[in-house]
Amino acid sequence: MSDTKFAEFVKSKKLDLRRILSASHLLETLHREDRGIRLAKRQAKTKADGDANAPKETRKPRSGRPLTDRALTAALTGGKIAGPTKTRILSAVNRLLEQKKEDKVDLRILF
Repeated sequence: MSDTKFAEFVKSKKLDLRRILSASHLLETLHREDRGIRLAKRQAKTKADGDANAPKETRKPRSGRPLTDRALTAALTGGKIAGPTKTRILSAVNRLLEQKKEDKVDLRILF
């Protein structure tokens, strides 16, 4: 069985799978500011629609869902992966490449 594009990329760039998981955890874990953003959006939604002068929250919070070991294994073996999971893998890999002073990659290169 041949390796997937993602598995070949990880081998060629010498990326550690544990570091990919760790980077995803750092990038996706909710912080206090993310909870504040979610609260502001929720409160704006529940307020009366007639209050059009209220400022809208334009920032986007983190997802709060880091990459799992199961998803990473599926990516390496060629299993089914959801779109948001592919994006999480991409952001974690780009974070590691940035630390190695290498160029960021596109989603099409990994999958």
